[in-house]
Amino acid sequence: MSWQVYKFGGSSLGTPGRLPQVLELITRVEGPLAIVVSALGDTTDWLISAAREAASGDRPAAERHVVAIDARDFVVTDGTPQQAIVDVDETGQRLRALLAAGHPAPGHSKPGQVEQRIELARIRAVETAPRETEAAHRWVITGFLGRSRLGHTTTLGRNGSDYTASLVAQALTARQVTVWTDVPGVFTADPALVPEAYPVAKLSYSEAVELAHFGTRMFHARTMTPLLESGAVLRIGSTVTPDAPGTLVDAQGETRDDHPTSVTSLEQLALISLEARRSSLPSGLVARALEALDDADLKVWMTNHAGLGVSASFVVSMADAAKAHALLSALRGDEVTVRAVKGPVTLVTLVAERMGHHPNVAGRFFHALGNVGINVLAIAQGGSQRSISCVVDAADTASAVRTVHAAFNFAEAELHAFLLGHGTVGSKLLAQLASLTESLRAKHGVRLKLVGVADSQRTLFDAHGLDPELAVRRLKAEPCGSSAGTETLLPRLGRLPLPVLVDCTAAAGMESLYRRAFARGIHVVAANKKALALPWAQREALMQSAKEHSRAYLYETTCGASLPVIETLKNLVRTGDEVFRIEGSLSGTLGYLCDTVMRGASLSAAVQSAKEKGLTEPHPRDDLSGLDVARKALILVRELGAPLEIEDIAIEPFVTSDALHEDDPTLFLKGLQALDKPFEQRLQQYRRAGLTLRYLAQIEAVCDSFKARVGPIGVPADHPSASLRGEEAMVAFTTRRYREYPLIVRGAGAGGEVTAAGVLADILRLAHSIRGRR
Repeated sequence: MSWQVYKFGGSSLGTPGRLPQVLELITRVEGPLAIVVSALGDTTDWLISAAREAASGDRPAAERHVVAIDARDFVVTDGTPQQAIVDVDETGQRLRALLAAGHPAPGHSKPGQVEQRIELARIRAVETAPRETEAAHRWVITGFLGRSRLGHTTTLGRNGSDYTASLVAQALTARQVTVWTDVPGVFTADPALVPEAYPVAKLSYSEAVELAHFGTRMFHARTMTPLLESGAVLRIGSTVTPDAPGTLVDAQGETRDDHPTSVTSLEQLALISLEARRSSLPSGLVARALEALDDADLKVWMTNHAGLGVSASFVVSMADAAKAHALLSALRGDEVTVRAVKGPVTLVTLVAERMGHHPNVAGRFFHALGNVGINVLAIAQGGSQRSISCVVDAADTASAVRTVHAAFNFAEAELHAFLLGHGTVGSKLLAQLASLTESLRAKHGVRLKLVGVADSQRTLFDAHGLDPELAVRRLKAEPCGSSAGTETLLPRLGRLPLPVLVDCTAAAGMESLYRRAFARGIHVVAANKKALALPWAQREALMQSAKEHSRAYLYETTCGASLPVIETLKNLVRTGDEVFRIEGSLSGTLGYLCDTVMRGASLSAAVQSAKEKGLTEPHPRDDLSGLDVARKALILVRELGAPLEIEDIAIEPFVTSDALHEDDPTLFLKGLQALDKPFEQRLQQYRRAGLTLRYLAQIEAVCDSFKARVGPIGVPADHPSASLRGEEAMVAFTTRRYREYPLIVRGAGAGGEVTAAGVLADILRLAHSIRGRR
């Protein structure tokens, strides 16, 4: 049997009760096993701190660290032999004695500067290791420690135990190294920043090296070198969930083109830039700058050099920023300006082995960041095309990582929705979200997260997501405030990946909120017609704002609930068709009233029935006035490019104008009873003429413009609206292509359920259009 190597990290041993789990994992292995162990938990940090305190003469502080290091809680259980307890206690006593001495140990090498001597290590390993025939034998090795070429004791630096494990594996020609931690593999991003991050199944050695360089603490570049040379497979597993597949790292990595990628973030960095005062930087300046920084032992995480040598940037740690700036300033000469330190900043990097196999990766990367308003300070991409990096402000770290992760790591398009209004339409939308969230993700590739709800009195926001079923209840528990709360939340919403403001209110003045949303990188989906019925100049300014900020403004439900009326008209115009006439029953509410009274119900009874069914506005007068239909007609005629105003629409109410003055809804409904008899007489006239009552919007092409009217009309039996039933709506488009047989869109045109479905359809259309641009 060939050797295996297990390495147990401090995190896998750093919780009381973990040691029995570790021992159980060891007993599962058949064949020879080398076990490399790290210090428990944060012991290394505590030891360093204790040594520094002791060296400074602060013995009490050093003693406090010794207490923290006490291993009893980790290794002592009910079955622990007494001798082991004695050994642990004696170790603590020796440590206290060492700290009390406080003198540096001469002859030791600088930590982290051990040299590899693989051939010697292999010989020593073969000489001292148990024979492979001794399958049950276990070889325990202390990680992190090494010996210099001069024979001095030293350490292998951070991640030194991983390095020990890979060196041991190479020396023993082991087929696999398993690094046991407290997480089930290498994640697509830091779960603390991206809760949706998940483990990557396979990585290549090269990807692991890139991840190590750009901040993934799971790897260190040195760890990979012996594995690259020996071909051993590295597996990252979890002692918490040992049977989970974890992450495998080998020479090939994942072969699928659509495999997930990883996003890393290195924080607490600083950006320093050199700029030429003339045509270019002096020859060799960048090389000298890098050499000076290296000589000062200052790590440069990223550097870039602008075309023709006009400028160069260096990314160093924030702690080294002042020293680096001074070194660069000393080199600059009279022809170069050294910009002030920009920091703290974060280096965000996307890593994927097969990135170079596909076009537009960089475009997707920067488009995603730009979509949420993140300013990129510097960029870099290596010749291997295995990674692409950018520098962003520290405040943008979480948003940048989440945004890039959402753009590259999911088959789903992820949207974050903030809902305005939870009335008839809004409440139905919440119910649909509650029932459809999982199917949307599984069947349609859309991850739709509700992050906020607001009404005229309260706002509720949670970037991690709200349960749609509980959102309104939680909102009502919030203290009453002003609607300005929504405005203060726009910046937070705008920093989420693919944010969308969903307006299910009928409130006036929302256009200013929409414009501010567009400016924040937020898309808008609205069932609210009022912004589209503003004076033409204001309407055009709103549309231009969406265009300037590359935001979507979708409002299909403003005409015909869930019917594709606006999109159909847009497509006719886009494809060059010429529209001669639009005629439609645009109000499902008025359609229901027409059908009900034609079947024999009185006017007042029909309106009462419509209100009970939830088909009317809170005040039915808003439906009967015809103004709602006029707004819809205005929206449609403006889609044709006609700059009509609401005053240009001829409006005839469903009932006489003098009946519309009552402000109280209850008294208004009662007052309709006086209209029942004259209304019935009018219907009798229609019936005798073979006509059917319908409330229609009619738009006609006149010369180079259009005219429009809305009102009740008797239509013959062959009219497209004559056969409508209940709250059905209908729009007929007569065009150059559809002159003889108009293009008809027909279906349910009122009610919270269908309107909410139309809003959801707009959101899904937004999701798919965004994913299509990747």
